Amino acid sequence: MITKGAPIGFIGLGVIGGAMARNLLKAGFKVTVHNRSRPKVEELMRNGARDGGSSAGVARACDVVMLCLPDTPDVERVLFGEDGVAEGIKQDAVVIDCSTISATATVEFARRLREPGAHMLDSPVSGGPKGAQDGTLSCMIGGEAAIVERCMPVFQAIGKTFTHIGSNGAGQACKSCSALVLAGNLMAISEAFALAKKLGIDPNKVREALLGGSAQSFVLANHGKRLLDGTLQPGFRAGLLLKDIKLAQSTGRDVGSFMPVTALGLQLLTALCNSGRDSLDSAALGLLFEELSGIKR
Repeated sequence: MITKGAPIGFIGLGVIGGAMARNLLKAGFKVTVHNRSRPKVEELMRNGARDGGSSAGVARACDVVMLCLPDTPDVERVLFGEDGVAEGIKQDAVVIDCSTISATATVEFARRLREPGAHMLDSPVSGGPKGAQDGTLSCMIGGEAAIVERCMPVFQAIGKTFTHIGSNGAGQACKSCSALVLAGNLMAISEAFALAKKLGIDPNKVREALLGGSAQSFVLANHGKRLLDGTLQPGFRAGLLLKDIKLAQSTGRDVGSFMPVTALGLQLLTALCNSGRDSLDSAALGLLFEELSGIKR
């Protein structure tokens, strides 16, 4: 069992990763960090973290190395590139990848890490920046049950809900399911609000009514409010949701699953991002529905 005060590494200090690293520090772990952007490292050092100098340096110093990176190629580079984690990983150490990446690639990364005697858990997270800051993320975990149990104090420092889905890659597959449900909800909410506006009905009152019935959801409560208020600073960027939907489509294609919601979400999110709004919150998808409905803000 990983105990409080153990050396934990964290690589990838963006909005989500930086908040997770801070919560590990608050929980009493000795945290060593690395990031492509130096100011993020210095910010965490002011909070008590140590500078690993490189991905390999983080691995040499720590029993657990956590990653929170943008995409599959980034994870592969950090793990197996020059000065990567694999160059410094300890025998019996654990890599916990909280990025959202390819399930197929994750299985291969886990196999490659077993060669130097290390373990890997894939644990993509859901809950957004607020969940990361509050330490209430939902962790979808793939890997060996014994390694998951060993690392539970680490998960408890960053999240509230922990579900061991299955073997390596299963966590990433679950995150694809989460992404398509999010996209489907966003499409339905965007369409409903656009319809309300076309009918001359206040969409704020529609949202209020829906929250009191069976249509209520986290997405309606939060993303729907952002859309109506026009507060579309991320949040969860539309470009990242597009990436996640592409991963979901790829996973479905690999196994021959019928995925019409994912296919439509991919088309609409691609259109939104191609219009230069990929850096807005994913709730900005509603703007596209308004424009295609002839609604002007």
